[in-house]
Amino acid sequence: MSAQFRQDFAAIANWIPFGAKVLDLGCEDGSLLKFLEGSLEVKGYGIEKDDAHWLNTLKQGINVIQMDLESGLSGFESQSFDVVVLSQTLQAMRNTEKIVHEMLRVGKEAIVTFPNFGYWRHRIQLIQGQMPVSKSLPYEWYNTPNIHLCTIKDFDDFCAKNKIGIKERLILTHGKPIHVMPNLMGALAMYRLVSK
Repeated sequence: MSAQFRQDFAAIANWIPFGAKVLDLGCEDGSLLKFLEGSLEVKGYGIEKDDAHWLNTLKQGINVIQMDLESGLSGFESQSFDVVVLSQTLQAMRNTEKIVHEMLRVGKEAIVTFPNFGYWRHRIQLIQGQMPVSKSLPYEWYNTPNIHLCTIKDFDDFCAKNKIGIKERLILTHGKPIHVMPNLMGALAMYRLVSK
């Protein structure tokens, strides 16, 4: 995602207490952390694998560690953060179960956001015989980092199977909440998770 303000940032901020200790996984250029530090005075830390993003984030004065999330979060003590965020990175993770469980071990709460593959515009592109390309899924099939696309229903089932509590769920399209048929009408899914 670009460094500009994303519509989901305000929604994520609504779920984070003032002054909280936050870990942002796959923080890219540090935009979310910068926003949260400015609006909520959080104590923010980021994890980023990409060299260019990591260096850019460091230059902005944000605390960032360069590491691959796939190796887990074993360097962090249990419950050492108030909130752990994985914003629009879930679909690029190889081991989804491991990272979500690690988020809930390291943090008291976890926030996960992802593009909804079940969104009606994506379905139409599939019916037309093409992999979806949209604002929330901006890559072509041959250059995408996304390996585990899912729908809202898929993620609800994942949470139930893994005994993960859904404290809150917000579905957005063009920054507006979707309440009717969210799996069809929602472009972006946002979850606030806790251990059961």
